[in-house]
Amino acid sequence: MAAAEDQMWVSSVMHVRCPDRLPEETFRQVLEQCAELSPTVQALRPTAALVELKGALRYHGTDAGQLGEVLRVRTLSRLGVDVRVGIGPTITVAATASGQIDGPGGVLAVDRDQVFDWLGPLPVEALHGVGPKQAAALREYGVHCVGLLATIPPATVQRLLGGKAGRIAVDRACGIDPRPVAPRALPASTSVRHTFAQHTLQGAVVRGALLDLVVQLGLQLRDRGQVARGLTLSLRFAGGTAWEKTRRLPEASAHEDDLRTMAYRLIDAAGLQRGRLTGLVLKGEYLADADQVAEQISLDQAREDRLVAEAVSDRIRRKFGPGAIGPAAALRRAS
Repeated sequence: MAAAEDQMWVSSVMHVRCPDRLPEETFRQVLEQCAELSPTVQALRPTAALVELKGALRYHGTDAGQLGEVLRVRTLSRLGVDVRVGIGPTITVAATASGQIDGPGGVLAVDRDQVFDWLGPLPVEALHGVGPKQAAALREYGVHCVGLLATIPPATVQRLLGGKAGRIAVDRACGIDPRPVAPRALPASTSVRHTFAQHTLQGAVVRGALLDLVVQLGLQLRDRGQVARGLTLSLRFAGGTAWEKTRRLPEASAHEDDLRTMAYRLIDAAGLQRGRLTGLVLKGEYLADADQVAEQISLDQAREDRLVAEAVSDRIRRKFGPGAIGPAAALRRAS
């Protein structure tokens, strides 16, 4: 009886795919819904996650498919987000299953004893981890389905795809994937945004608005005792198009000097010419506690003077409001 019960709780993995271009804050909320089912959740940027279900199955007293349905109902009812949930005994099987769901949402569970029969007929490109170039190389050799890939000698596949990639492809085609779900939260971030009252082409207005966002972001980080290791700048244009780019800062920082320099590099990289902007979003990425990051000693007296002025400005803003003091270019910008 105990053996039969243990068999019921075999390890299962859930792979959750969210809609493309899901806002990060909403994605974080989806991860929170996953964490309500299991403490072992691995965020996969930009919009996917892995959930280890072995302990969760025993705790909730149900099967993996029902847990997948519970998650989907919760994300729909609480967040308005439909997800595709693939479930299997390994990460590869679960991720392949979620990729086979048609439509915006659904649940597909593959039991351990169904793996070979289920994977076999799938086209090779459907196997999670096999990219377009690898699939093309396999198809050129006559390998069109996962079942055939599983029967080919590993040495042959290694010659086609390379040593490590070939071994992994054959193992995964056979349902072998020893990787565990590694708990990993989405890196912390914070963002500030500006929406233009009118679509603008004026470079000075755009840079003034960006400088204002730099000031806001820096103050927010310093008030929270955090530093950013990177910045993301998002531009929204009339007509609904968008542009986004992320760059790492040379050193983690919350100082306006450093944030402004990187923000200007990002806006220059956008190559704005005649695009009518409707809004900007500046995001501090990969946040860390300031006291856990060693600050480099500066021999630049001008920079040290600016940091002293920044600290004074922070005290003024806290006492009289965020708009009490700031760079002239930001204060003069058009709204």
